[in-house]
Amino acid sequence: MHIDARNIENHTLIEGDICIIGAGAAGISIALEWINTPYRVILLEGGGFEYEARMQDLYRGKTTGQRYYPLDSARLHYFGGTTGHWAGFCSPLDEIDFKKRDWVPYSGWPIQRSDLDPFYARAQKNLDLGPYEYSFPYFHDKDKSLVPLPFDEEAVLNKMWQFSPPTRFGTKYRDAIIKAPNVYLYTYANVCNLTANENASAIKEATVKNFAGKEHTVRAKYFICACCAIQNARLLLASNQQAPKGLGNQNDVVGRFFMEHLEIKSAEIWFADPDPMKLYMFEFGGTKYRAELGISPKKQQEHKILNGTASFTPLEVARKQPAFIDIWIEDKKKREKNMNDFSKRENDSKSAKGYSNFQMFTRVEQAPNPNSRVTLDTEKDELGMPRAMLHWELTPLEKRSIRTIYQIIGQQAGMSQKGRVRLLEYLWDENDHSWPEFTGGGWHHMGTTRMGSDPKQSVVNADCRVHGIANLYMAGSSCYVTAGAPNPTLTLVALSLRLSDHLKKQVNALG
Repeated sequence: MHIDARNIENHTLIEGDICIIGAGAAGISIALEWINTPYRVILLEGGGFEYEARMQDLYRGKTTGQRYYPLDSARLHYFGGTTGHWAGFCSPLDEIDFKKRDWVPYSGWPIQRSDLDPFYARAQKNLDLGPYEYSFPYFHDKDKSLVPLPFDEEAVLNKMWQFSPPTRFGTKYRDAIIKAPNVYLYTYANVCNLTANENASAIKEATVKNFAGKEHTVRAKYFICACCAIQNARLLLASNQQAPKGLGNQNDVVGRFFMEHLEIKSAEIWFADPDPMKLYMFEFGGTKYRAELGISPKKQQEHKILNGTASFTPLEVARKQPAFIDIWIEDKKKREKNMNDFSKRENDSKSAKGYSNFQMFTRVEQAPNPNSRVTLDTEKDELGMPRAMLHWELTPLEKRSIRTIYQIIGQQAGMSQKGRVRLLEYLWDENDHSWPEFTGGGWHHMGTTRMGSDPKQSVVNADCRVHGIANLYMAGSSCYVTAGAPNPTLTLVALSLRLSDHLKKQVNALG
């Protein structure tokens, strides 16, 4: 059922068993799991079904530290969330990503890859992907024309991606949610505050506001925040009536450990002979799977580096493309021109049949860093909620890891007599820890309510429940402990399905 919160009587009391705050990939995935159960599910979406500039402005905020995109451009504020503009890249985290790595500070999840495997398999369906298979031999058996580079897999391996069409959750799942007899979708229902009991051990209600001047109250047995990494942290920090530092923030961890994937051009590879590189090429809307070059866990440990991958673009195409972060500068006219140029050049790359040289582009995890964080600004949005402030801070480990990744790939290219790798100039000086202007992120917000067993270094436990609060859960990539190399969507859907199963056990146990 769908209810527009602007059109119901002011100060309406909305009650249910489960309240899900946010209707993006995480929130919708959870809601779908509860259809036709005996429980009343309240799904709250701040926006409507389409993009609205006024609604999007609620996500506007300030950034400091490493140059970053405008925050209101990084997430979409309507039903379906940011699946409205994602590109469909999907791959699971590696086993090493969940491990405690002595060279990666604050690493180590309280769960392992095997705990997520059943949920990864289920998430494939939500995202319109093929079977839960990500080994190169599986794809090579399907298509023998996918020829890998002749590198030693003990050093450099082929990390596989599958591509969603991409699935637009707001389109694909709208009817299923609206027609569900026990799911109540409220649009234009921005949650601005969570009210806890006196000792902040349980959530009593959520306060909902909208531009129509309406304010409503939502009460439920369980609350799930599925608003994205920045907004999940923002809501906890702003809900500070019973807990002065914010809910779940007794140890000043909420908002810390914000992570992104660094996405940056890093090297060039020059082959002795032209190569179509079919296994490694990508065409938006056409490619179903491809490989990127990854570094083996053995080499990651040996060289004490972060996990990352390298992808390829024909050099003559790449040299025409502006850095993606430059497209999103504040000058609107120049932004629109750059976006138009970028789109054309992306199309140009589709015609690649065989090239002798390629630009190599990195996606590497950010080391967990407590100084990379989300806090609240003194400025408030139109609904009276403090705006988010993001301080994105990198460490020398990220740059050293990128340099080492290409040194390892370069060694393999030379040993196999395939070609030579040339590092870009910003990587030449090992003592230079600065970053070039074209350094960008992948729009992948992670961390801020990280998972862990120690409340002094984490916000939620292994079941995504906020430490010390009996009925409050966080869903999505805000729970990530480390980022790994893959894009986050597949993992965040898998984590959401795991959370949903856990909640069903909790609810059923209560009768």
